Amino acid sequence: MGIGASTVEELVVNVGYWNGRRVLVTGHTGFKGSWLTFWLASIGAKVSGVGLPPVTQPNLYSILRLDGRCQSMIGDIKQPGVLADAIRNFEPEVIIHMAAQALVLASYHDPVGTYETNVIGVVRLLDAVRHSSSVRSVVVVTSDKCYENREQIWGYRETDALGGHDPYSSSKGAAEIAAQSMQKSFFRPFVADGHPARIATVRAGNVIGGGDWSSNRLVPDIIRGLLGPEGVVHLRNPKAVRPWQHVLEPLSAYVRIAELLDVAPAGIDEAWNIGPDSRDTRPVIELGEALATALGTGKLILGTNAGEPHEATLLTLDCTKAHTKLGWQPRLLFEDCVRWTAEWYAAWHRSQDMSEFTLRQIAHFEEMRATLHRHTNVETHRP
Repeated sequence: MGIGASTVEELVVNVGYWNGRRVLVTGHTGFKGSWLTFWLASIGAKVSGVGLPPVTQPNLYSILRLDGRCQSMIGDIKQPGVLADAIRNFEPEVIIHMAAQALVLASYHDPVGTYETNVIGVVRLLDAVRHSSSVRSVVVVTSDKCYENREQIWGYRETDALGGHDPYSSSKGAAEIAAQSMQKSFFRPFVADGHPARIATVRAGNVIGGGDWSSNRLVPDIIRGLLGPEGVVHLRNPKAVRPWQHVLEPLSAYVRIAELLDVAPAGIDEAWNIGPDSRDTRPVIELGEALATALGTGKLILGTNAGEPHEATLLTLDCTKAHTKLGWQPRLLFEDCVRWTAEWYAAWHRSQDMSEFTLRQIAHFEEMRATLHRHTNVETHRP
């Protein structure tokens, strides 16, 4: 069993730790950031966020009325001083860094901005942390695309080579290297007299869930198509294989790691893969068909990515390290992820109170108990 763990069901959120805790969430206006801000605020954390204004209409930040649940600072982390000001003014104990340029296609249009946000943003964050007396733990969220993708059939481990073909992927590999360099140069336990804040990086797979309206992202494109007037979805790369997981899965790992960085002995200050069970790595076409079935409407038109910028076809993660050392396990099967996502969008489409609906999904997730067979049969680990 992992560090500080006794049973899987304890490893969602330790309310006793987070109630009253001062937490800075960067990228709090984004999809994952809004879910995390809402979840932490619902259990009593004092949350401050720094990020860009929501860029879509509708957007999850506004739907969940998060302006009333957190202290929000609107700013671009590419600008010097934004992160330092947020840390100095709020004096957080925990930082979960998710602010990023998060789209592969957008990185082809603006590679310089992608590197500035995803790499220099991490350096600016950790440089500000080392001048803060309040920060105790930092979780830097990167991406499963940080690896040098060789289209291999087994999952990438945390010790595999970093890299990336496109600007987005390579920026995430560079962010990992930058975070590790800052950590080993200025922070304990790597520097005896370094800053006491402890740091980990987290590499999460493809995340789905209600409330994402980003452009050029699969689930939002599918939802817009299925619920739109024509009910048609064009899938650009239907054969691409990805490790799909519900948004609550990686968020549960982020808060677990952030807490352990503060309270556990050495061994957490590392990189962590967070992804679904190997059997839940599925092609795009299967996700599209499942969402269409769950919503009961629309049809899919299959295309190709001919003429489009390069995107990896096969990408899977080996999460054995998180399973064994953290005691973290995914709770939702692929079918659950699809159903929960479809139900969220269907409820929004019916104009339900989405704060209440989102809170119910979080409560259901927290109450779930993992089944033994789901976590003991690992199918695609390398020899």
